[in-house]
Amino acid sequence: MEESRLVISDAHNRRVWTFADHGRFHRRPRLDHRARVIPQLRVLVIGAGVGGISVARGLLRDGHDVTVFEQKSAVRAGGGAVTIWPNGATVLTQLGVDMSEAGQVLSTVRVMTSTGRKIATFDAATMAERLGAPVRMVPRRVLLERLLDGFPMDRVRCGSCAVAVTNTADGMRVEFADGSLATGDLVIGADGLHSVVRDIVGAQAAQPTGWCSWQGLASVPQIADRGTAFVIIGEHGNLGMWPAGGAELQFWFDLPWTRDYIRPNRPLELIRSHFAGWSDNVDTVLSVLTADDLAHSPYPHFRHPIPPVVDQGALTLLGDAAHTMPPTLAQGTNQALLDTMVLCEALTRVGSQASQSGVTAALRWYEKVRRNRVTVVSRVASLQVSHGEAAMRPAALVPDAVMTWVLSTFLRSVSHRRLSAAIAKDLDSAHTATSPGR
Repeated sequence: MEESRLVISDAHNRRVWTFADHGRFHRRPRLDHRARVIPQLRVLVIGAGVGGISVARGLLRDGHDVTVFEQKSAVRAGGGAVTIWPNGATVLTQLGVDMSEAGQVLSTVRVMTSTGRKIATFDAATMAERLGAPVRMVPRRVLLERLLDGFPMDRVRCGSCAVAVTNTADGMRVEFADGSLATGDLVIGADGLHSVVRDIVGAQAAQPTGWCSWQGLASVPQIADRGTAFVIIGEHGNLGMWPAGGAELQFWFDLPWTRDYIRPNRPLELIRSHFAGWSDNVDTVLSVLTADDLAHSPYPHFRHPIPPVVDQGALTLLGDAAHTMPPTLAQGTNQALLDTMVLCEALTRVGSQASQSGVTAALRWYEKVRRNRVTVVSRVASLQVSHGEAAMRPAALVPDAVMTWVLSTFLRSVSHRRLSAAIAKDLDSAHTATSPGR
């Protein structure tokens, strides 16, 4: 069926966005207090992972001119699966990303010790009711596919490795390894843990936490309860088994790691020697894993010192480039999505005069708003998880309903709920205003 489209233009009759009947994208009205259209900004995004595509999608929705630069030859997702908590799911909804039928919606998260003692059971269904969205485990490739659904791929430049960013009289200039240049009003570094833009900013390098994960996605049809995720904690390691849709299971085995760590020739034997016998499900997973499942492991855990808010011009960081953290809370992707929400909002507040000072002020506002909350999340995620049996017993005395409430409250407190609600209201109004027939 041919798609009907509605073109929206600004005060100068320039096309700023195209709305399709399916409604995946709709432009949010960006008006200052005098009800004048905010000028379009030229935005350069470095990195085409989940964070980079998310912020590009949001800024395109808001009418900006966005180009994404990716050093790889194609846009593709690495790693296994990610957990989309309600705070991240809310942002995906704002971005018009349809996550229905993606991955696996979780009903329960069980935490126990390696000897089978129960620590806590989190009611994910209750959390979904309280926070307005489900807890969902999704293969990273599926999440990226959903983010790219309807995304204008002519906005992405693959094979572009940024090597320098310069503040010029005409705005920001990015230089690439092949000698090419790009100019814009601002630059967003969304290029991950090993961020080139972070190095250019001069922010502190990521520090290892002393742990690593042997992890990936495996097909394990023998696991019966697909709505239940398990975290099992031992004295010298811990593991997770989280259903990710169909027969796919995200697994991880966490062990100590140092910079002089030498990868064993037979890592599967190492994993089995540490974790065999922890539970029947663990033994089932260990029985189906192959060396290929661990080929890209281990993944060392790092934590970035959160950079202070300093004047660095029209340049900022997003996602892992700004705040890599251990995967303990499974919040990395969700925090990148919250970055996207706040950064897009910041750039709607530039005002009718999109001066360089105005853009710079907006970026510093974004960094200030995000800094305290993401610091809290990073610190909690960096807490040591593995403990002896005796140390875990007090946690088992706390009722499950209380534990569920604590986690829900924590997520609510670090998720900019009021700002999110205001943005959702604006987007709903924009969707209504631009619907065909109105």
